Amino acid sequence: MVGWMLRALVALGLLGSAWVHWVVWLDWAGDMPVVGPSFLINVVAGVVIAIAVLAWRSPLPVLAAIAFGLATLAAYALSLTVGFFGVQEQFATSEEVWGLITELGCVVFGTALLLTRDRTRAAV
Repeated sequence: MVGWMLRALVALGLLGSAWVHWVVWLDWAGDMPVVGPSFLINVVAGVVIAIAVLAWRSPLPVLAAIAFGLATLAAYALSLTVGFFGVQEQFATSEEVWGLITELGCVVFGTALLLTRDRTRAAV
């Protein structure tokens, strides 16, 4: 039961991040040469990994979800500090807040799912 709840939370984090990047892509990022395609890749990857997390019991999609969250957070941190391919963010929009929440969710809930999975296997 806990595993399924964590799996659902990871998938929601992935889908939430994909949605945020879709909205931002429609708003302004689609016009940016490197960032625009990166946002679309994020949208597609978020959906694909979410489906894999829900459908495949392997730790691989969960690891992909954690990597997705960490990579997206790292790109965002760069955009807040030194800039990311010409984008300088300022943490001022609701999309940025939701992006941060959803990507942290991917990392936190994904890690919890892996730890729960390992404990469950050890008990068997």
